[in-house]
Amino acid sequence: MNKELLLALEMIEKEKNISKAVLLEAIENSLLTACKNHFGKADNIKVNINPDTGDFSVFAEKEVVETVEDPLTQICVGEAKLKNPRYIPGDIVPIPIQSKEFGRIATQNAKNVILQKIREEERKELYNDYYSKEKDIITGIVQKNLGRNISINLGKLDAILNESEQVKGEALRPNDRIKVYILEVKDTSKGPRVSVSRTHPDLVKRLFESEVAEVKDGTVEIKAIAREAGSRTKIAVWSNDINVDPVGACVGMNGARVNAVVNELHGEKIDIINWDDNAAYLIENALSPAKVICVVADEEEKEALVIVPDYQLSLAIGKEGQNARLAARLTGYKIDIKSETQAKEQGLFEELGIEYQEDMVDYNYQDDEDFLEEETEETIQEGCQEEEPEENYQDEDGFPED
Repeated sequence: MNKELLLALEMIEKEKNISKAVLLEAIENSLLTACKNHFGKADNIKVNINPDTGDFSVFAEKEVVETVEDPLTQICVGEAKLKNPRYIPGDIVPIPIQSKEFGRIATQNAKNVILQKIREEERKELYNDYYSKEKDIITGIVQKNLGRNISINLGKLDAILNESEQVKGEALRPNDRIKVYILEVKDTSKGPRVSVSRTHPDLVKRLFESEVAEVKDGTVEIKAIAREAGSRTKIAVWSNDINVDPVGACVGMNGARVNAVVNELHGEKIDIINWDDNAAYLIENALSPAKVICVVADEEEKEALVIVPDYQLSLAIGKEGQNARLAARLTGYKIDIKSETQAKEQGLFEELGIEYQEDMVDYNYQDDEDFLEEETEETIQEGCQEEEPEENYQDEDGFPED
């Protein structure tokens, strides 16, 4: 019977990841509960269990007295001397208890104690397992809709994807495999409760850690991240190794790495920029792909003035202000964007002490394609001027025109 007990304990230990020591403690408590139910109390009951052999013994410690007043805790001198002649009043005598004598109710209660302990340890182990994954990503399978929330199976339990943590417009169907960010793990009476998110900015960060080895080992750091879930994300990266290009490492060959993240986010656009400790340069990078003429940043007030060419104003602001909004979140600065014309009209160039030259601005800040188009047009115009006829020429009859 003891061998069968040990085998059962080892099987539970492997299947449910509950240590044998905890199970033996549960058996000990169940025997104490059985004694209490059988005798009415168990204050003087002791249980010894050998973890190697599975042998156990239950005994009651009774005090040797001249006159017995409580037979559950006392034993008379004569009866004690039958067990050992050396016993005298005041000594403690261990009296064995046969667990087979316990009644059906006491046995059932003991069984319930063991099962309750196993369930508690299961919940505790499950909680510790998922608590260690808090603030990390995990792959889950979409189960079903719970009203406006969605149930996501994470393997050992189901998590809740609340409506506020869902990406608007993202259609999740049953059995879809998705990656989610674990927001919080709570220990409740019904077991661990896990809340997950698809909109949290750190979801993008963790995805890059899983896709980019340089980010995972710390060579490349993601310094800041700003996200509008389902639409666009901007991340600022920095390299701790001068030989490693942080943007290139995150993009990957032919865009393989960033595309893997984009696919997981169902087409969400991702802008990767270089981090810079200089706030002005950082803001200029953050407004990418728009190009700027100048940036004036106030580090104390956390405000910045940005002047951009007229044709870059809409690009700098972005659709519904998204580009400027994400840049502000990424840098932590309140950004005021002015066009070149606005800056000239308000005298900002003179106020800021900037020598403004329109031709130089056009040359330095136009896109390559725009610049080539302008250069081509100038060349054509010059060619046309060279081919223009002289002012005085003869008509067909050889007479000069008036």
